[in-house]
This record gives sequence, C-alpha cells and structure tokens, in this order.
Amino acid sequence: MRTVYVIGIGSGDPDHLTLQAVAALKRVDVVFVIDKGEVKEDLTALRTGILDRHLEPGSYRVVEAADPERDRRAGAGEPGRSERYTAAVVDWQDRRGSLYASMLAELADGETGAFLVWGDPSLYDGTLRLLEGVEGIEVVSYPGISSVQALAAAHRLILNRVGRPVLITTGRRIAAGLPADVDDVVVMLDGGTAFAQLPDDEVADVEVYWGAYVGSPDELLVSGPVLEVRDEIVRLRAEARERKGWIMDTYLLRRHPGDR
Repeated sequence: MRTVYVIGIGSGDPDHLTLQAVAALKRVDVVFVIDKGEVKEDLTALRTGILDRHLEPGSYRVVEAADPERDRRAGAGEPGRSERYTAAVVDWQDRRGSLYASMLAELADGETGAFLVWGDPSLYDGTLRLLEGVEGIEVVSYPGISSVQALAAAHRLILNRVGRPVLITTGRRIAAGLPADVDDVVVMLDGGTAFAQLPDDEVADVEVYWGAYVGSPDELLVSGPVLEVRDEIVRLRAEARERKGWIMDTYLLRRHPGDR
C-alpha cells in the first residue's frame, strides 16, 4: 500500500504549520508539486522554505508537473454557478485528476507521498476529492490554518455572533446579492471584489474586514464600513495584483441592522 498525505500548510506564514503537519512531513519520501507558473513563483518559494525548514536535505524527492490550463473566461459575468462555469471547472478537475494519477506512479510500494495544500484541505480545495479516484493509495488529511482563520486573527475577530450563523461562500455568489438571512458572510475566491459592486442601499449597514496575502510579509489589511473603504480596497487590490501578478484575498462582510 502507498500512503498519500494531504497537508494544510497555512496561508503564507511558515509558523502556520501544526505540530501534527510537521511530524507528518518528516515521514514523507516524495513531495508532489503542481507548478502554477512563474506568476506564482513566490508561493513556490514559500513552499520550498517550509520544506527546507522542516526536512533534511536529501531525505525526500520532489515530483513536479505543470497545472492543466483552465478556461477562466467560461461563465464570466454570470452570477452564481452557471452551467458554463461548472463545465469548465469539471473539465479542469478531470484533467488534474489524471495528472495526479500519473504523478503517483512515481510513488513506490511502501512509500509515503505528500501534497502540500495552501490553507486547509477541507476548504475550497479539490485535492482530497481528486485523489478519491486513484486506486492503490491510502489518503490521510492533516488540517492547516485556513485563510479564514488567518483573516479573523489578523483583524482580531470572532467570526460568529451569539446565536447567529456564519456563511462561507464565493465572490460569484455574492455578486448576485447578500443573503437576507445571514449577517456574517466570509467570501473567498473573489476575482473582482464583488462586494464593491453591490448597490449602496444593500451594503449601507455592512462592514468589511478584508485581507490579502494574510500571514505573509506582503500582508494587506483594511476594515470599515463598506461605503467608506470599498474604493480603497479596490485600489489596493489592483495595485498588489499588478505588482505581484497574482492575489490571494479573503474578507468578512458583517451586517449591523440595528445589531439585532
């Protein structure tokens, strides 16, 4: 039997690794790396720094492959989970699943491999799901510090308020409007600051707690009433993306309708 660890490595701070994750890394023979191109080479550097910090040189080998291209234009401008968007994601996931299977052929019987997942494997990451279809492996998941946890800590937030739910969703969903029955909404995977496009009357009583590159040396944080800080967030986000070529951000929208 071959064993594959899926290890959450946090959102940018090497100290986000749990002791359990570090112990798991020390048992690894092969580290599987998906290369997302030069535009995210600083993420590669962070991952390499984690390995150099916790593993002895020569104690493991790296198997690397290029990430399949995904049609990110499919469903653009269509709110929610449109059919074209869903089809594009499914196609990309199928090709990535095939890639994983071919990479795992490099793992010998009795060896242990690992995929290092940004944030936490359980939250908006498909690695565990894609590995389900690979035969002859045992998959073990090790949780990590998610970008949601890192955001809350950076802003010194408690995500839930007494007796109220918290919703974790995507920018595509928020573009269609805020949910009427949830006052605390965490938004991930927002390619274009959807909250800033919402009508003024819909966000008049809403505060935003925004963070980009949270936990890394490039961390950016902004908070305040949406109507007062949205332009600043849009500007900072555009400048950061232009400077680095990519951006990873998360935010909480908190409604205060008379603090009910």
